[in-house]
Formats: sequence, C-alpha cells, structure tokens
Amino acid sequence: MQPPFELRVLRYFVAVAEELHFGRAAARLHIAQPSLSVQIRNLERAVNAPLLSRNSRTVALTAAGEVLLNRSRELLAAADEAALLTKQAAREPNRKLVVGFQANAAAELTPTIMESYRRTNPRVEVEMRSYSFDDPTAGLSDGSSDVAFVRPPLPEFENLRVVALFTEPRVLAVSETSELARHSSVHVDELLDEPFVARCAPDVWRDFWLATDFRHNHAPVIGSEVSSVDECFEAILSQKGIAFTQASTERFYGRPGLTFVPVTGIAPSTLGVAWRQDNEHWITRAFVEVARYAALNTPLPQASPLSASGFGHFGTTTESDG
Repeated sequence: MQPPFELRVLRYFVAVAEELHFGRAAARLHIAQPSLSVQIRNLERAVNAPLLSRNSRTVALTAAGEVLLNRSRELLAAADEAALLTKQAAREPNRKLVVGFQANAAAELTPTIMESYRRTNPRVEVEMRSYSFDDPTAGLSDGSSDVAFVRPPLPEFENLRVVALFTEPRVLAVSETSELARHSSVHVDELLDEPFVARCAPDVWRDFWLATDFRHNHAPVIGSEVSSVDECFEAILSQKGIAFTQASTERFYGRPGLTFVPVTGIAPSTLGVAWRQDNEHWITRAFVEVARYAALNTPLPQASPLSASGFGHFGTTTESDG
C-alpha cells in the first residue's frame, strides 16, 4: 500500500511540530506560510486524523500528531542516511576494507562484528588478513590493512588510533607433562627461572608477553623464539619453554598435550580495534563503530567490556567521547 504522504510533506510537518508556530516553521523551511498551512491540512486529510490543535494563539500536537512526529523523525533520518550512503557508494563502488588480525582476532566478538558490518555495508568487500608476531599493528604500520584488531602495548606509531574493546586475563600455556600443569594457578614469581617461548616481535610487545614488568628486574630465560601462535605451541609441546597468552586462546587453540593455567601477579591483556589517523574514511570509521557497539553488547567468557568512554592509554593516540 502506498503511504498517504511524501517525505517532503513529513519534513513540513516535523518543522511545524517542533516550532509549534506556523510562521517560524515557514521561515525555517523557506516557504510561504499559506502554502505550509495547506500542506498540513492535506496531510491531516490523507491520514484522516487531526495532527495539530490550533487556535489564534497556540499550536499543539494531538495524540495522533505525537505518534506521527516520532515516526516521521525516524523515517527522515533513515532517508537521509540512505541518501548519504548511496552517494558514497556511487563515488566508490568497489571499495575494499582490509581487516588485520593475529591469532584469534577479537575472540567470540569476531563473527558478530564481521556479520554486522557486512550486513550494514553490503557494497564493501571485506578481507580478513592474518599477520605474524613481528607486526603487532597487524598491517597498520605499513598500510597493508585499513583497520585491525590489536593487543597493546604497541610500538610507538604517531598516526595510530586505538579504541579498547575488552580486557581478559593472561594465562600460562604449558605442556601437560610439565609440573606446572598440575597447579590450579601460579604466581608470576614462581616462573622467574622457567624457560619461556619468546615472540619475534618489537621489544615493547615481546616484553609484554614475557611479563618483564613483573619480574623484579629478573631477566627472562629464553628457550625458543617464534613468529606465530602455531610455532609457539609447537615449541611448548616440544618442551622448549612455556608462554603467557590471553585467556581466549584456550577456547580457540586448545589442542592435545597443552594445558592453560591461570596466572596471578601480572596485568591482563586488552583487545582493541585500531586504525591510522590519516585514514578517516567512512568505511573504516563505520567498522570501528560496529566493533565498539558489539563489545558493549556481547558478553565474553572471562572478559571485561570497556565502557564507550573507557579507552586505555597505550602509547598511541586513543579515542575519547569528548
């Protein structure tokens, strides 16, 4: 069924309903007041209901007018958004978004974020691209990705912006044959002399995953160096060392022979979505907003969501609501 009004007429009605004065509404719309009055009367006839109660002194909304005002605002906002996205898509019909990640990306949030983004941006081609430990920015530093899931602290990068999504504990990954596998939990001080599997990565990231800040100046013992999660687990299973990892790793990478032990005495890991400050394109910012919304509305095991204004400080530029 065709609606009994046009968007143009709804804009007229919204102006009158917000101003509650035909003269001011006509001036706002840049049309003549008599013409505006005729349009509103025609709208009332079309919906077969009085929308405004008016006399020589006042204009007020009726109950029907209140309903139409609320729905009109929604319809007009949706129409404006559709027009904007259509123009953007026409200018860039083949846009591609590269999303960089490492390991399990954003854990259980990943499919929620990707499905939501693809649904709301169907003309954007999205590619998920995996990066090794040597690039904690997951492609942002060299521009090979547009946006990325990252785990600060990251190497100093002037143009990097990060929004924190959630935090989760760090746990210890060990071989099930290790004495440590029988512990219900372990304090970092108990591990100072244990050989560790180190990440081949910039110092700030390598040191974080070796928990050097919590070793009381006790240098870590390095049993092996690796470039990926799979290499790390192979080194652990070969008993070349143990390693700290995020708690969600157990849910995504659990395999025979590995055990994950809770750790006390070290800070948790934060997962963020990041992009370059010189890439404020709408498809990138739309991805960040989708990720932020998903994090606020999707609980994760062992994870603590961060509020919309609770962004961390990671040695890079961070977003705030101010």
